[in-house]
Amino acid sequence: MGVVLVHAENRHPPDHPGDPEPHCQNRRVQRRLDYLALRQTQGTIRSESQNWQPWLVFFLRSLAEQVRRLEKKVEREKIVLAAMPELQLQIVEFAREHGRVTMGGAIKLTGASRNTLKQHFRALVERGMLNQQGSGRGVWYDLR
Repeated sequence: MGVVLVHAENRHPPDHPGDPEPHCQNRRVQRRLDYLALRQTQGTIRSESQNWQPWLVFFLRSLAEQVRRLEKKVEREKIVLAAMPELQLQIVEFAREHGRVTMGGAIKLTGASRNTLKQHFRALVERGMLNQQGSGRGVWYDLR
């Protein structure tokens, strides 16, 4: 049975004020440390005394960083969604749940008129929330 060790390319510690391009310097140092931790674990995989601690520390640190990034993303999305009209929220949620939304689906969902929904779809496309796929009667929208 083989073991695959994963490396998180985009993980880096927070910037320090006054340090020129601190995230780049910190990221390089952290990558070296991560690489050493992975190599250290790989060196013990086939031995009697396997040492998973360096890899687990690396993995948990990467996981914590991803949680932090997702929390920031969720907060930003809450701010954007809070400023949206209710019809647009319904359209975006439908697209999120079903992968895409059509004009007919939006009419059934909201009960709003086609002209009203056209304005909301146009605004969502302009805001960068939705992509328009196709044109005319076959048009559908998905999330960006």
